Amino acid sequence: MTQQEADVYQVVLNDEQQYSIWPAHQTPPDGWREVGTSGTEDECLAHIENVWRDMRPLTLRRHMGS
Repeated sequence: MTQQEADVYQVVLNDEQQYSIWPAHQTPPDGWREVGTSGTEDECLAHIENVWRDMRPLTLRRHMGS
């Protein structure tokens, strides 16, 4: 693997609708799935900042009725 490949990340999402990034050359851990966005760490974090408006886990949002 080249350094360039090691510097590519993917945005991942879990069942609680929480986002994270994961190295693109690795399979996300159990419970996480790719969302189709990849790039540098900064690009992936910028994407997450843009789309993740409510950081509460999905089960909490449902419990609170919002």
